[in-house]
Amino acid sequence: MKKIWLVSGFALAIVITILGSTIQNQEQILSDSKLRNNIQFLEAKNMKTAFVVGASGSVGKALIEELIKQKDYTQIISFGRRQQNLTQVTEVILEMTPETLEQAVVREALNIDQEIVGFSVLGVGANTAKLTLEQHRAVDVELNRAFANGLKKSGKVRHLNFMSAVGANPKASTKGSGAAGFPRYARVKGESEEAVKAVGLEVVSIYRPGIIIGSIHTPWILAKIIPLFSLITPRNFLSIRTSEIAKSMIAASTDTRVKSEVYHYPEMMQLLRGPQAPTKSRPYLN
Repeated sequence: MKKIWLVSGFALAIVITILGSTIQNQEQILSDSKLRNNIQFLEAKNMKTAFVVGASGSVGKALIEELIKQKDYTQIISFGRRQQNLTQVTEVILEMTPETLEQAVVREALNIDQEIVGFSVLGVGANTAKLTLEQHRAVDVELNRAFANGLKKSGKVRHLNFMSAVGANPKASTKGSGAAGFPRYARVKGESEEAVKAVGLEVVSIYRPGIIIGSIHTPWILAKIIPLFSLITPRNFLSIRTSEIAKSMIAASTDTRVKSEVYHYPEMMQLLRGPQAPTKSRPYLN
């Protein structure tokens, strides 16, 4: 009888051990499941949609190409007046007036349930010398203002990444040629910066590249020669590739610590070196 009780007790102990192990395994499975769900929730929370204007230009194409590679961006919406048949991109084709652009941005944002980040690389790319001051302003200033207004009115955007140009100055002369490098060109670029800043988005990152390597508007011979003079060229005016501009804009857009800054060549290169917040960026109006 005593042996039976011993055997029974031993068997009961085994059963209890097995049950305890099973419960622990189930608790571990539940814990792992909750962890996976939490990770998936956080990942989904960090997903973004990119609103892009100016995708038909050289920098715009590089920007789209880089955005497609990013895991943080699950959707890319491009606004323009011509169909480009971009892969993995939703194209919104419209008559590019300030009113229609602003309305289109607000309308598209209604269907987005995640954070939206704005990217503008819109500007008159060539032959600005042939334009009047008002014709140049109509694109670079008014359309960019409308894009920023749409982003602001949507209530879903905190960050606009805006490409301008080195030397931008809203107080430069309006006289003379409107070609790149002349005061009137710098005036329009400066006015466009002021226009998007005045809209009141939480963060406006402004990028001021010098000569852009890879742009269809940069003569190939100039693209070959300019880098040879890099040692004597002021750092803000150093040449930069379209892909480098695009990557620096995306780097800033995915860093929640960034504040409104102006980025020249040195600061854009710093953005490319890592996700840490930049320390050499310049304040507005420099």
